[in-house]
Amino acid sequence: MKRFTELIAQLEMSNKTNDKIAALVSYFSEANDLDKPYVIAMFPGKKPRRPVSTALIKEWAIELSELPPWLFAESYHSVGDLSETIALILPPPAKTTDLPLHQWINALGDLNGKDDESKKNFITNAWNSLDMQERFIFNKLISGNFRIGVSNKMLVNALAKQSHTESNKIMHSIMGKWKPDEISYQELIEGAHVDTDRSWPYPFCLAYALDSQPESLGDVKDWQAEWKWDGIRGQIVKRGGELFIWSRGEELVTDQFPELHFLAHELEDGTVLDGEILSVKEGKVQSFSVLQQRLNRKTISKGQLETAPIAFFCYDILEQQGIDQRGKTLAIRRKALLEIIKNIKTEGTVVLSPVVEVSSWEDLALLRADSRLNNSEGLMLKKLDSLYHSGRKRGDWWKWKINPYTVDTVMIYAQKGSGRRANFYTDYTFAVRDGEQLITIAKAYSGLTDQEIKEVDAFVKKNAIEKFGPVRTVKPELVFEIAFEGIAESKRHKAGLALRFPRIARWRKDKKATEINTLEDLRQLLNSTL
Repeated sequence: MKRFTELIAQLEMSNKTNDKIAALVSYFSEANDLDKPYVIAMFPGKKPRRPVSTALIKEWAIELSELPPWLFAESYHSVGDLSETIALILPPPAKTTDLPLHQWINALGDLNGKDDESKKNFITNAWNSLDMQERFIFNKLISGNFRIGVSNKMLVNALAKQSHTESNKIMHSIMGKWKPDEISYQELIEGAHVDTDRSWPYPFCLAYALDSQPESLGDVKDWQAEWKWDGIRGQIVKRGGELFIWSRGEELVTDQFPELHFLAHELEDGTVLDGEILSVKEGKVQSFSVLQQRLNRKTISKGQLETAPIAFFCYDILEQQGIDQRGKTLAIRRKALLEIIKNIKTEGTVVLSPVVEVSSWEDLALLRADSRLNNSEGLMLKKLDSLYHSGRKRGDWWKWKINPYTVDTVMIYAQKGSGRRANFYTDYTFAVRDGEQLITIAKAYSGLTDQEIKEVDAFVKKNAIEKFGPVRTVKPELVFEIAFEGIAESKRHKAGLALRFPRIARWRKDKKATEINTLEDLRQLLNSTL
């Protein structure tokens, strides 16, 4: 437990990826081998069943601390995290213990099914043997809620570095079906429970944003233009009679898209396709908000299959008959891809991403201006003689996106950030007008300079009206222009709308709150995009 507590502290103290990876590598080099699978399980979200309710945890903490409930509530509102609040208000421990992490987790699991008195005795005895930081971690183990800025990719990179194992192999292994109490660390790293070799995807070829006029790229005939779709970039891998679907985030998402499982029979072994997973209905690409209904779900309902049916728009072929195709030119790869798509009985589920045919850059610019009619973000420009590189190579592939939408809003809520911004209010909620009311429409935390952040922070501290935990309600006076990529209906938001990728475009010091946009303005924008 002590070593795991040290790891969490190191991860929370840094916002630099390399520092976090170094901390993880150090942990997995030194920690108890039985603890390691449990730690790996925590970060991707393999949560055990919560053994004790939040209400009981609060009740026992108030009893032990001898605080009146109102003071506990005030402390919780000030700290903003229940696990940390309890760790801070409890009296000092009367004893110490050095139980390893896996024993704590298993003991918590054994509480399921026991009566409340037994649970109370175990929890309070644990609190009485742990220091403040260890209590905090113990409380997080109860809730299973570790939000410490470690992505799956970061974890995998650390494990790969520590074990000298290919990262894709590790990703496949930890995304598979396994239990931390039934597998050793070495078996998990080696993928003893899965065949990792046959599932491997290739590193994705990526593009730079076009930062000049397209005419500077030379003759338009030397380039292939395609629509830039707003979906989930993915690779479909067929090897050894099995089908694997990988996202660009290096996650196996095969089970989330059953519509594509027929490719296990249609594709030859040794085939890898690169493309975009989109929601397509009646031949038309739907907005990303529709696709979101299908993401990160363990089971897909019949309603979701009907509302957000999936198609795969193919961009490229990376492997054919088991042979790597990335060293061939795009023009050659495109011809091979065309033949493969022709031989698939797709019924519109697997589509060759169309090439935008033009004779001049001027014509292409006109088509780009209407990109949103296709629910696309603009255009991709790919040199016909380009190879399929790993990552980005300047000059070969460019993304030529359309300008974002913008809306003028007023800030009504603020919350402190994390890492180096933990002392400043940097997370903001913005609203538009709906008659005499202000309706929240977006949250954003990027786009301001350090100096502007300090100015906004000073305003929040001086003009806070109410507080709800870590959130502060502020006087609706500061106007900000918010940029976003798309707009869609949403039942999850009071406004009935959701903005895609909202970020602060600029602080409109030249405008008053009475001049911001209205909810009706946004609804008209939504209607114009349908």
